[in-house]
Amino acid sequence: MISLRSSGWYSGDDRNAYIHRAWMRRGIPSSSFENRPHIAIANTASDLTPCNAHLTEVAQSVKNGVYEAGGIPLELPVVSLGETNVRPTAMLWRNMAAMATEEMLRANPVDGVVLLGGCDKTIPSLLMAAASVDLPAVVVPGGPMLTGHFRGEALGCGTDVWRLSEEVRAGTLSEAMFLTSESSMIRSKGHCNTMGTASTMALVAEALGTVLPGLAGTPAPDARLLEAAHETGMLAVRLVWDDRRPSTFLTKGSFHNAIVALAAIGGSTNAVVHLLAVAGRLGIDLTIDDFDRIGSDVPMLVNLQPAGRYLMDDLHRAGGFLAVMREVRDLLDSDALTITGERFVDCLDDARIWDPDVITPRESALLPAAGIRVLRGSLAPGGAIVKPAAASAHLLRHRGRAVVFDSIEDFHARIDDPELDIDADSVMVLRGCGPKGYPGMPEVANMPLPAKLLAQGIRDMVRICDGRMSGTAYGTVILHVTPEAAAGGPLALVQTGDWIDLDVRAGRIDLDVHADELAARTPGQATLDGFARPRRGWERLYIDHVLQADLGADLDFLVGATGSRVSRESH
Repeated sequence: MISLRSSGWYSGDDRNAYIHRAWMRRGIPSSSFENRPHIAIANTASDLTPCNAHLTEVAQSVKNGVYEAGGIPLELPVVSLGETNVRPTAMLWRNMAAMATEEMLRANPVDGVVLLGGCDKTIPSLLMAAASVDLPAVVVPGGPMLTGHFRGEALGCGTDVWRLSEEVRAGTLSEAMFLTSESSMIRSKGHCNTMGTASTMALVAEALGTVLPGLAGTPAPDARLLEAAHETGMLAVRLVWDDRRPSTFLTKGSFHNAIVALAAIGGSTNAVVHLLAVAGRLGIDLTIDDFDRIGSDVPMLVNLQPAGRYLMDDLHRAGGFLAVMREVRDLLDSDALTITGERFVDCLDDARIWDPDVITPRESALLPAAGIRVLRGSLAPGGAIVKPAAASAHLLRHRGRAVVFDSIEDFHARIDDPELDIDADSVMVLRGCGPKGYPGMPEVANMPLPAKLLAQGIRDMVRICDGRMSGTAYGTVILHVTPEAAAGGPLALVQTGDWIDLDVRAGRIDLDVHADELAARTPGQATLDGFARPRRGWERLYIDHVLQADLGADLDFLVGATGSRVSRESH
């Protein structure tokens, strides 16, 4: 039997052990300190993170399971990031949330941890923390909300916000009717019900092996979520006794399976930057090229918004995530394990498709090759990505004249100007939105189209940005352009009127400007002004140390793991 980490605080008769035990005796019996695993429940519940507000209820079920298995549950509130409320972007604090969680897990007398997340950045930050501190850890995703309806039609969170707001700008939907839909969209507790970043990261976390198999995607109001949370609490205690830590079972093969899953579900491009960051904490050599190599030819089987028709509670009733993965079983790494100790592929035997319109069999895939594509070229020497499943087929090969915006404020100020020289063949270029330049790499890459083009019936154009795109969004958007403009990338030198060539099949994104002319250019003053704001605190630390998107946008000094050892006593 292993020696419990928490015993380093509680065992013995000296003054320090006395202090540690005495201050924890607030209803905890003496037996709590006698060789019983202490399990932290890292809880991202917050009233300001509405998608995670129900996680305190989930935490109670986890506690019950920990107690049943002989452990001691200890709820630990951690930094929570609400995607819809936090300004300038939740991504600015993902690394801070990961660092704070890691440090609190290391600093406290805990032997293992259950990670409760849901909203976009919460599961990635928790996984990054768990990978770096390397204590036994398991994820409980909070689950998607139930489907709301408006005018008899299902509403997809986020996706229909973008769609309906464009209809208002196009003059086909009244502003009053648009606002009426607001109260219909959020029907229940839970995170977005589209295949946005929250849903994607929950499913991808299961593909990695960090979630109890079959749990991810369970709707937040479903009683089976609480049942699985109870089981996870029991599992957490077993993980401690088995010494099953992230470093003992997460491998390159685990990330291979996550990439296959990302393509098969038509998942969010945000998963790329999050998976790169988690892999970096584990010391696993994962690159953006792996997403292209492994995932680009994987078929998309899930008919969910924004790339399809249905929503997350439909996926759950249709057979769930494991039914999807069973269809692509031959593409998976067969040796990769789950948190239970079994192989991920062995969890697929009993999975079935119950609604082939929601989960299509492989032979009738929605798209035969749907994975994230990596683009390189003179405009993105470090790479850029595109999600073909969300793009318009006729724009995947395109040549157009650039219309450049130096910041999101510049974009908003000019996009609906009737005099703006732009047409449907133009390429909209937005810069200053990368990790350093914004800062924090916001979800602004899916720029709204000019009102005058919407009025003409145009609904998609090629858009290029060094920022990110919401997982609930759609369109032919080239994003994560690396190096970003603020880091000296060629994007900073593009001028309105330059010709840009896009060829997704060939994996190319090029600026048709002679190298000599480009070398003679310098960023315009408007571009430089956008990168010169005075900064302090976390923002200053972030800008000085953040890596580029192709490295997961983690902080350079957080890459890798430190482990759970604390060498000094507190008294």
